Amino acid sequence: MSPATSRTARPGARRLAVAALLVAALSACGPATGERTLTVFAAASLTEVVTSLERRFERTHDVDVRVNLGGSSRLARQITEGAEADVFASADERAVGELAREGLLDGPVTPFATNTLTIAVPRGNPARVTGLADLADPDRTVVVCAPTVPCGAAADRVERRAGVTLRPDSEELDVRAVLTKVELGEADAGLVYVTDVAASDRVERVPLADDVNVVNTYPVAVLADPAAPELAREFRALLLSGDGRRLLSEAGFGRPG
Repeated sequence: MSPATSRTARPGARRLAVAALLVAALSACGPATGERTLTVFAAASLTEVVTSLERRFERTHDVDVRVNLGGSSRLARQITEGAEADVFASADERAVGELAREGLLDGPVTPFATNTLTIAVPRGNPARVTGLADLADPDRTVVVCAPTVPCGAAADRVERRAGVTLRPDSEELDVRAVLTKVELGEADAGLVYVTDVAASDRVERVPLADDVNVVNTYPVAVLADPAAPELAREFRALLLSGDGRRLLSEAGFGRPG
């Protein structure tokens, strides 16, 4: 009986050994897979630039870059509430400053671009908007960013400088939502960044006077305790590199002084 029992036990033992090896292999692969994911939070106005950098970085680093685009203040709030992010590229310095005060950044905060506001109107400018004063006309439908996000805060400063009070029909959570409403003809005009008009073939630009316009400075920073520290620093370096500056310039961004 013993030899027979011994012979039937061996295949089971082999199966257990193989299963154990598979579990060990999968366990070993788990962290490596996690290390090859990079999460980038970026202002909505950086959509085209960050998307181009995302594709390039994935190609050269064999990593899955996950991009979260939106209003900078909303993104900062998500981070303070515990959202996982490795890199944050903001449309103004205020949102990044809040994270710095919370001790949520690792390393320097580096300005990498500037942007200014403009009026976006649908192709053909059917409402015949010629300047900021026209946006105060109650017969025109106007959209702006909410004052809690950088493009909205900039719009408020422009209004004060120009001595014009706008009564927008809608306040959006990010600048691309403003642009979309103008593109769809749901608004006669909207205040957006010059780069947003440059990114769309469905709107036209009505410039603001230089003496009332404002400049937003865009900073980038690596978050504290990133899931992939080296990848985070390398993505930041790519944004600050010559290639990054070229993409920003092509999109219409200025360079910080």
